[in-house]
Amino acid sequence: MVVAFTIAYNVIEAAVALSAGAASSSAALIGFGLDSIIEVLSAAAVAWQFTREDPERWEKPTLRVIAIAFFALAAYVTVSSVLALTSGSEVEHSTVGIVLAAVSVILMPFLSLIERRTGHELGSATAVADSKQTLICTYLSAAVLLGLVLNSLFGLAWADAVAGLVIAAFAVREGIEAWKGDACATSVGMLLEDEHEHEHDHEHEHEHEHEHD
Repeated sequence: MVVAFTIAYNVIEAAVALSAGAASSSAALIGFGLDSIIEVLSAAAVAWQFTREDPERWEKPTLRVIAIAFFALAAYVTVSSVLALTSGSEVEHSTVGIVLAAVSVILMPFLSLIERRTGHELGSATAVADSKQTLICTYLSAAVLLGLVLNSLFGLAWADAVAGLVIAAFAVREGIEAWKGDACATSVGMLLEDEHEHEHDHEHEHEHEHEHD
């Protein structure tokens, strides 16, 4: 339930952030929206991986694709932010963007807490790890919110570009973790992985029972 809600929220977040970012010429909002898209696609990719007969075989290629997507996001947002800084272009006020970032700042800690509790109850290390990832998304939302508010209140267009660079740094970190095989942004894949491990354990238990008989 938590996973389904998180993915649905990310889809809505991406659509709203991209449209609001395009309307206000905000590099931070566009980067925020693209990051949400990659989060959803990475979850879908890992979910697909575990529908294969031999999921371990597909693990590295899947994570490499996710990593490349994050690196591409980082490159795009970095270029956009640097161009915005050097050109001195105006970033328009975005009420929708501010509300979206504020909702994420409020909502993400609660989702993280629920995921962490669920992970402890199920004895799932991956769910606990994903709760930390969700908490990091709170900081990302806070950076976007700060940039948008500073621009709206004081006309500091550079604040939006700086927020964009924070997103780029976050995307690089995510890309490196995925490349190393430590992707935390894939709740669905993680739960499927846990189920796969439990099934594997049950198979071993049955084998031991037959051997004992």
